[in-house]
Amino acid sequence: MTRQNAPSSARLPLLAGLVLAALLLCACGASADSGVSAAAVRSTCRQVSGTLANGPDPVAEPAGLTEAQILPLERIHAPNKALASAISQLAAAYRKFFASNGTSSSAKEAVVVASKRINSFCPGAAS
Repeated sequence: MTRQNAPSSARLPLLAGLVLAALLLCACGASADSGVSAAAVRSTCRQVSGTLANGPDPVAEPAGLTEAQILPLERIHAPNKALASAISQLAAAYRKFFASNGTSSSAKEAVVVASKRINSFCPGAAS
């Protein structure tokens, strides 16, 4: 008997197996971040905003401000990889800016880029 002529009941396990395989592939390919709640992101954004609002006067001591924010930023646990990466990028940019005592143009640019990325997740947090 050819596959074309096989009874419907014989095709059922094959079809079920294909559906299961497709579902498993979709589940594996789905982002781990897709289940992150908006409330968890908002909570993290409040932590980031609070951290960035604290510290020395940014005009009088720009390098001191960045130093004061590095460790608190590094201690924030974000609910997804993209936001965690943005926070880590900002902390690293601040570390570079502080190490140059605020004089490195590439460090300044790194802070600007990282701040924009933070603001894409948490509007106004790094303003």
